[in-house]
Amino acid sequence: MKDFPGTPGTGLGLALRMAQFIFAAGSIASMTTTPSFFNFTAFCYLIASMGLQVIWSFMLALLDAYALVKKKVLHNPLLVSLFVVGDWVTAILSLAAASSSGGITVLYFHDLGHCRFGEGCRKYQISVALAFLSWIPISISSLIMLWILAAG
Repeated sequence: MKDFPGTPGTGLGLALRMAQFIFAAGSIASMTTTPSFFNFTAFCYLIASMGLQVIWSFMLALLDAYALVKKKVLHNPLLVSLFVVGDWVTAILSLAAASSSGGITVLYFHDLGHCRFGEGCRKYQISVALAFLSWIPISISSLIMLWILAAG
């Protein structure tokens, strides 16, 4: 297997994992600081999906950091297969959660013309935006993992 930019154990790989973690954690923090997010199923789904993303990204960031310190390349075919499956599952769940929450946000806060939740409206919008920003590095990581698996 070749050493592509963004592969596990490289600086760019660690940066992608940290970006995923930071945006997902920000999305969770923004959503959970509102008093009534649990009234919307899509927002609860967003919290669950971003929670899974936080755990997955943090664990892989630790693995990337360890590989960088030890100067090892993580190209074991079994390990790469696990990364591919995990990245694709979290990428699909994150996109679905961000899209459904975005749809609810647009429906309630723009299409209906008003927001009855006060300051919570901004936090909902920020949370959805951070969820979409979290999906960008997830999608990049999942494509890189698929590329590594195919090149192997």
